[in-house]
Amino acid sequence: MPNQPNKLAIVAAYAVLCVVWSSTWLAIKVGLRDLPPISFVAIRFVIAVVVLMAVSIGRVRLLPVRRSDYSLLAFTGLLMFTVNYPLLFWGEKYVASGLAAVLQATIPIFGMLFAHLLLPEEPMRWQRSAGALLALGGVALICGRLLDRSGLMAFWGGLGIAFGAAGAAYSNVLLKRRALELAPAMIAAWQMFFGIVPLIALGFIVDGNPTRFHWSAMAWFCLLYLAVIGSALTFLLLYWLLPRMTVTNLQTISLITPPGAVAFGWFLGGETLSLWSLVGACFVLAGIWIIFRKIKAAPERAKLREEPSAALPRA
Repeated sequence: MPNQPNKLAIVAAYAVLCVVWSSTWLAIKVGLRDLPPISFVAIRFVIAVVVLMAVSIGRVRLLPVRRSDYSLLAFTGLLMFTVNYPLLFWGEKYVASGLAAVLQATIPIFGMLFAHLLLPEEPMRWQRSAGALLALGGVALICGRLLDRSGLMAFWGGLGIAFGAAGAAYSNVLLKRRALELAPAMIAAWQMFFGIVPLIALGFIVDGNPTRFHWSAMAWFCLLYLAVIGSALTFLLLYWLLPRMTVTNLQTISLITPPGAVAFGWFLGGETLSLWSLVGACFVLAGIWIIFRKIKAAPERAKLREEPSAALPRA
């Protein structure tokens, strides 16, 4: 019986990650009704980095070991938080939240391609190549249907989300190539810090003074939900799960959150998807499944420096 509460806690943490990361896409969509995308991203991660730093003081090492680590964190932070997230938020102005989740789920696909080029220990096998082609075919089908059904801006929005996913994947592979002696929570916090600095400046230039935004109750709710629950809390839960679950099991979240996001968008957001968009989404998820099923389900637990979260698409 002593292990039972621990097992229940693991299941509960995993379920919370799946539900929250399925719902953040709709929270972005709703928040964009009142808040401009660039400043929305910047303010969200200002709050998130403060929360992450606050709960990490006295628990883990806060500063990187080497000076060169700052350069890596800065570059990967720019890719993740200055490129990926603004493109995601901007794209969601024109694309359904569920489709945005599906397009962002291509992070492990792009990550596999970059890993083949940068990590000798991760060559591309034919099974994974087939999965990548299937998933990328699904992306092409989705973007094509967006152009036909929703217009040019929806097409560019979908393409922007996929391009941002590629940037996030490249960021993750660079981190994996050079394992940092820093807890994942602090890696994320430093990436956020470096990524939001240019976003704050860009937000003032493009969006204007944040005090003049339409700060409705729903805008505040979406912002705080994304910053505290969707960013800080979920990353701390993931950090807690790393030594308690296999990498393979954690990566199944990538297969759960896109359908979950589609369900949230349909049930709470009134979103509908065309038949061919759904077919494209199935292609993407099938491709991810083909790739993940080839990963050996060894009983080893995830090491903190391995960053299995790299393959997890999250909004």
